[in-house]
Amino acid sequence: MRKLKGFTLIELLVVIAIVALLMAILMPALQRVKRQAKAVVCQTNLRQWGTIFSIYMDENDGHFAYGDSSGQWRWILQQHPRERKLSVCCPEACDPDKPAGTFGPWGGSSLDSDYVMQKDYGSYGVNRWVYNRKKEWSDEGYWKGRNVIGASQIPLFLDCSWYGGGPLHYDNPPEYDGQTASGTGHWRGDNMRRFCLNRHNGTINGVFLDIAVKKIDLKQLWTLKWNCNFYTSGPWTKAGGVQPTDWPQWMRPFKDY
Repeated sequence: MRKLKGFTLIELLVVIAIVALLMAILMPALQRVKRQAKAVVCQTNLRQWGTIFSIYMDENDGHFAYGDSSGQWRWILQQHPRERKLSVCCPEACDPDKPAGTFGPWGGSSLDSDYVMQKDYGSYGVNRWVYNRKKEWSDEGYWKGRNVIGASQIPLFLDCSWYGGGPLHYDNPPEYDGQTASGTGHWRGDNMRRFCLNRHNGTINGVFLDIAVKKIDLKQLWTLKWNCNFYTSGPWTKAGGVQPTDWPQWMRPFKDY
């Protein structure tokens, strides 16, 4: 009778080691591909939202709504039937079990004291400086609509830890990855932290007032024209004299602007 020969223990251990090594090499690459795919879906969401914003402004002589609350975009735009099926969440921040911020949505809790968040949830937010304000508020720098010069540099709707925010050129960056609260103790303080989220490998996605969707580097946020009076060469830009070591440790590897 022929004696059957199988694998030895050493041979099995070698095969298992090779498979484990290949998995260790491939897993980071697969994770990167997965995150890139989510970033593409996020940009698609924003492109659809940009279309709805554009339709609204077309129907209102190029203007957006009059108002002050940055939560108004949901109430206003949901009047359009085409909006109802659009995602309000970036795929990287749609898990309600995660805290609001980089990888968790805002709102959705009936226990929250904020009247807008009781009704809604999401992980995108509007630039609250894009409002058709009355003349007595014009000196604050509000954009009335898209019929302005430089619309391609004016953020409209972006990845956000809140339903909106009104950044100022001197707003401080987050001291750590995921910090979204103001360091000034005022709700209008450090609003840039609401958008400065490491959601897409050092970037966020946003749609601008010209309805173009772009990937935005985190330090680049301080160079955009958030409002009419926003100083794009402010203290957190290279033109304003910021040094790489001035940034919080977690942001130092990111590209400087």
